[in-house]
Amino acid sequence: MVGGSPEYSQKRSGAYFTPGDVSAALIAWVCRKPTDRLVDPSCGDGQFLALHSNSVGIEQNPVSARRAFERAPGALVHEGDFFTWAIETRERFECAAGNPPFIRYQTFKGEMRRRALKLCFDLGARFSGLTSSWAPFIVATAGLLKRGGRMAFVVPAEIGHAPYAAPLLDYLVASFSTVHIVAVRKKLFPTLSEDCWLLYAEDFGGKADAIDLTVVDEFLPGRAPPKPTTKVNLEEWRAVWNQRLRPYLLPASVRGLYAAALADPCTKRLADFAAVGIGYVSGDNDFFHLRPSDAKRLQIPSAFLQPSLRNSRAMPDKQITRATVDDWKRNDDPVLLLRLTRDQELPAAVSNYLDSSAGREARQGYKCRNRAPWYAVPDVQIPDFVMSYMSGRNVNLVKNAAGVSCTNSVHSVRVRDQALASKLLPQWSSPLVRLSCELEGHALGGGMLKLEPREAGRIVFPSTATIGKANDSELEDAIGSLQRWRHYAD
Repeated sequence: MVGGSPEYSQKRSGAYFTPGDVSAALIAWVCRKPTDRLVDPSCGDGQFLALHSNSVGIEQNPVSARRAFERAPGALVHEGDFFTWAIETRERFECAAGNPPFIRYQTFKGEMRRRALKLCFDLGARFSGLTSSWAPFIVATAGLLKRGGRMAFVVPAEIGHAPYAAPLLDYLVASFSTVHIVAVRKKLFPTLSEDCWLLYAEDFGGKADAIDLTVVDEFLPGRAPPKPTTKVNLEEWRAVWNQRLRPYLLPASVRGLYAAALADPCTKRLADFAAVGIGYVSGDNDFFHLRPSDAKRLQIPSAFLQPSLRNSRAMPDKQITRATVDDWKRNDDPVLLLRLTRDQELPAAVSNYLDSSAGREARQGYKCRNRAPWYAVPDVQIPDFVMSYMSGRNVNLVKNAAGVSCTNSVHSVRVRDQALASKLLPQWSSPLVRLSCELEGHALGGGMLKLEPREAGRIVFPSTATIGKANDSELEDAIGSLQRWRHYAD
């Protein structure tokens, strides 16, 4: 072992060790000869290294690095940052395999991220600052291969939908003759919320004319990946599907109908007639949201209190009415936002609350201490509709008939074209629009569907002609299939 680094927790370092049958299958495919030199860029406790004697591993966690050395004594184990090592080494390899760490961009930061993104840029892959760690790991590893080399990795299912997966896949198809992804519905890591797929890439230095995709219900060990079920046309993948592979989990007939809807000039998207954004960020929800009983006890005047939707659990099915708000108040829910503005004259009761121990604690929070005055919550809107940010079976869109505000736990929808909204929004519960929510959103841990504002703006409202061609039963099956893939309907 060489080098050194601080000890990392499993969660922080993204280290979750691979099931033995998965690692054995990847090594069996990628290592063709005993003399093949293998590199594992994040070798953990040496599980992959132990399966092939002619191996090199890099591991930042010193405890795991020691275990790897003990488990695979014939391998060379480097302790330290992989990207630093990749920049400095002159060694090149016939093959690579592993399970790169899944560290989200909030933690994948600082000098490590700068080195990683710079190295990937030099290799021809341009990632944004919102990239999770595993994608740069794969690009940097590919850059260590000899011409004709190959690699096999466990990858997060985000390769099928995340924006940062697009530059990774673009790099792979431009660098390997074959890029093969195996989408596995049943979890490879049963105890984790994160779904994982498998990536095989062969003949480094070549160029792929398609992405081979295999869709399977569960992983079955074998010395070679299962045969592709779909050849993903690169032009269609880019132009029609916004560089996402997730639509290819569906039958070709359903994809064809949806593609036809996208090509129809009469089709509209939600962003064509409404703006979708996040609600306000208070900086301290417990302090800024009062229960009616607390507001009464503190003698806060109602003029300074704005009824607000805290989260999607409080959303009714169709619309938020005055009766809805009355129910919140009757239940003494914390739904009254202390809504104060800059240069506003404050009554004694409000000033006393701001100067209370809870107020002194709240103003120390990051959001509060970085705005002036600290107690004026910015971007408080009264949206026309409220949309669930994370959803189970269906994405909920609720009319805001009571004029409440909303936090960033839900989406604020403000209509720009009332006539078009009145015409199209009645389609919200139709199969095609619900399928669009599934396709434009993405799976989140725990079976939830997450729609970022930009994704929500892409929700499709098909033309009358497209609706006439739709087979509702087939669409319902497709919706159910995507829900099973995100484990909501398991």
